[in-house]
Amino acid sequence: MGELIGYVRVSKADGSQVLDLQKDALLGAGVDGRMIYEDLASGKCHERPGLDACLRALRSGDTLVVWKLDRLGRDLRHLVNSVDDLTKRGVGFRVLSGQTPIDTSTAQGKLMFGIFASLAEFERELIRERTIAGLASARARGRVGGRKPAMTPAKIRLAQAAMGKRETVVSELCKELGVSRQTLYRYVSADGDPRDNAKKRLW
Repeated sequence: MGELIGYVRVSKADGSQVLDLQKDALLGAGVDGRMIYEDLASGKCHERPGLDACLRALRSGDTLVVWKLDRLGRDLRHLVNSVDDLTKRGVGFRVLSGQTPIDTSTAQGKLMFGIFASLAEFERELIRERTIAGLASARARGRVGGRKPAMTPAKIRLAQAAMGKRETVVSELCKELGVSRQTLYRYVSADGDPRDNAKKRLW
């Protein structure tokens, strides 16, 4: 059986009371206080070292526990992609309060997880269709090919090595590689394992 790992986030405007409220809820749900990661940042802030460390600490069989759904995602796209990544890694997910409490150990929670995965797949298909349409339009205008790939084989190998280390700060790695967090996770998992996109470029 895996561990319960918690994540809390507050903005400067929230104050310490909201942080204590979240921590108390996680402790009440059985999360060890030493396994709670935290950030003092707004929801739209791209740099969240606490979340980066939390995601790296999670292993298959573990469960990520948050107070409310909005504590995890910057926006809907980031939330969907984050939950989809947890699903692929075999990590459970629990949301303790709000209008949509989730627990993937229940049938309802598994259904919600499935919905998130479907949304992520839907978004990928939309991006794929737009890319194909854009390339076709470019060819019709006499231009061949599209943008150069953001992740070269060398960058992928560097990302694999860095993501395999717990001390790596993902936001700093993204700056060094010149890519977004979403692009990085499209090629390399939080554990440093290459995804299918990376394998196609490496072999």
